Amino acid sequence: MEIQPNQFKAAIAAGKTQIGLWSTLCNPISAEIIANSGFDWLVFDSEHSPVEVAGLLPLLQATDGSATVPAVRPAWNDMVLIKKVLDIGARTILVPFVQNANEAASAVRSCRYPPDGVRGVAGATRASGYGRTKDYLIRANEEICVLVQVETGDAMARLSDIASTPGVDGVFIGPSDLAASMGHLGNPGHGDVQSAIRSASEIIKQAGKAPGILATNPDDARRYMDWGYLFVACGVDSSLLVKACDTLLKDVRV
Repeated sequence: MEIQPNQFKAAIAAGKTQIGLWSTLCNPISAEIIANSGFDWLVFDSEHSPVEVAGLLPLLQATDGSATVPAVRPAWNDMVLIKKVLDIGARTILVPFVQNANEAASAVRSCRYPPDGVRGVAGATRASGYGRTKDYLIRANEEICVLVQVETGDAMARLSDIASTPGVDGVFIGPSDLAASMGHLGNPGHGDVQSAIRSASEIIKQAGKAPGILATNPDDARRYMDWGYLFVACGVDSSLLVKACDTLLKDVRV
């Protein structure tokens, strides 16, 4: 058995737009439903959800057999957390709250085996098919996709350096935290925030990397894609459920 190419990493490297969804429900049934909707990618968020590493495993398993590429956002830019997430089979990692090039480089090192990084070596993990994927240790470094998240004004001021970090495949802009850091808590649609988001796409592309972002409605998603964002999460599963439930009840009560 040989390691399979990371289709998401190949797509963003080739400049192909990838439409995704954000998942915080921590449930393999909902993950399976979403994965079979046909999204290009799906983020399992363990920063702002109660899911821990063991709970991420069935979520990743739920995407097996679908065309949707799973990504995981660990709770922090932490070597141990990232190692565990990689060992259970995640191959696209979105590292939160990266503030400078040194932190971006640390994220890359956590995703790479020596001599390129510091990832610990284990021989029989899910990532390697429990030892059956004979070329895993040889090719894992090239197939792991490293995305770093820029979400503050301070980090935006260092965006070019962060994006230029070797081994970073894409830079993801976090609109909500960015808005908060710019004095517009709860208002990522503010003109100043949107202007910063638009400029960020160009800076990231100038560094030769893929820009990504989270949108919460179709209009925002399409606008961000028009601005050059290549991987766009166009909604959050929990918010979609809230909206559908509230709308259904309202319609029935009329």
